[in-house]
Amino acid sequence: MRKNIVAGNWKMNKTLQEGIALAKELNEALANEKPNCDVIICTPFIHLASVTPLVDAAKIGVGAENCADKESGAYTGEVSAAMVASTGAKYVILGHSERRAYYGETVEILKDKVKLALANGLTPIFCIGEVLEEREANKQNEVVAAQLASVFDLSAEDFSKIVLAYEPVWAIGTGKTASPAQAQEIHAFIRSAVAEKYGKEIADNTSILYGGSCKPSNAKELFANPDVDGGLIGGAALKVADFKGIIDAFN
Repeated sequence: MRKNIVAGNWKMNKTLQEGIALAKELNEALANEKPNCDVIICTPFIHLASVTPLVDAAKIGVGAENCADKESGAYTGEVSAAMVASTGAKYVILGHSERRAYYGETVEILKDKVKLALANGLTPIFCIGEVLEEREANKQNEVVAAQLASVFDLSAEDFSKIVLAYEPVWAIGTGKTASPAQAQEIHAFIRSAVAEKYGKEIADNTSILYGGSCKPSNAKELFANPDVDGGLIGGAALKVADFKGIIDAFN
């Protein structure tokens, strides 16, 4: 059975001290509850070693927002998958639209990142999605199909360890949200592409998250779609009340 997941992407926000305080507050908010979904927080690299031991691992998973496409070596400023794993973190966001747009991450670079993440026991949350011009030209299906090439050369066993996240890039930080119908339509297309490649059983077990201006006010409606298995949350993950409101959409 595929999992329902609410994952927070803190992006480049929160000092170490603020991040520790946010993680503690979330941990306390979930202390007396059993969420009906997996909860993950993906923090800046410098937070990982401090935040991971602070949270109840039975309720909150911790992940990085990226990792290097090289194993180790003379790559000043990079952080390897092995380093991420050494902090106790279990997840890593890969292929986020901001990494693709601002840092030139390609299908080939992301293939290497995914393989290194898996080799180090991390679960990739692999992001795909189209920008506004592509959506307006009705090219969203071919765009996400091309981006899936980064993970479609994996073995079925390795692919089944991945979480997918669909981001309508035109809805990130803009306040625009894909309608629940639009979200369902593209999530169903993504699941059908996985089924075509790996078979129905693996497709049925793949969690596909929605990542585009998801908030407590629209989460329940988005998550009610049969092919939307939760959210990759940006801004709303930086306030516990908002993040908890989205987690509660599964109750």
